[in-house]
Amino acid sequence: MDTNVYTYEGDEVTVSWDRERCIHAEACVKGLPNVFDPERRPWIEPDQADADAVEAVVPHCPTGALHLTRNGDDPEPTPDANRISISPNGPLYVHADAELLDSDGKTLLTDTRMALCRCGRSENKPLCDGSHDEGFSDDGHIAVDHLSTPDDADENGPLRIRATEDGPFVVEGPVTIIGNDEKEISGSRGALCRCGASGSRPFCDGSHSEVGFEAD
Repeated sequence: MDTNVYTYEGDEVTVSWDRERCIHAEACVKGLPNVFDPERRPWIEPDQADADAVEAVVPHCPTGALHLTRNGDDPEPTPDANRISISPNGPLYVHADAELLDSDGKTLLTDTRMALCRCGRSENKPLCDGSHDEGFSDDGHIAVDHLSTPDDADENGPLRIRATEDGPFVVEGPVTIIGNDEKEISGSRGALCRCGASGSRPFCDGSHSEVGFEAD
């Protein structure tokens, strides 16, 4: 998983941008075009708008590519509830108190916002890099209910997402998964497809073995 972070300092706020995590969702461009202008260099100028306005827009970046500090502190609060939204023909958008781990349990990333690859094509797995635009097709609906809630599960707390080797994302912790049709399912443990071949998307049905999916 690669990172490539640029920093843009303003008088009151500093915005950081991770180029490798950006998939051009354009929430920033649509929210504050004076500050975020891809045709300009530098493309981010924090002082082109009120600091409060910049602070309000940055958290709408669904991938976590954008972050902001104000007076040296991160003002973005931890979400009250963990959510994963299924983007049609696109990634899993995580908005949570989240920790992303590799198959050995090593922490890859902790953040409140992430975009996880579910088409199997990203060159920056387990994160999305926009490769779904090359032909991945899925309506983003919840096909079946596969989240479970063990008796000893915590009702509140962080979400742990483990990218298994050549297999699915295993999620542990309280979470609500939201389909593009607004159907919701809540639980605290499940396996989410990241090969793009499951017939039970967003959940894993073992198809990664049949299609020869490979990922660290």
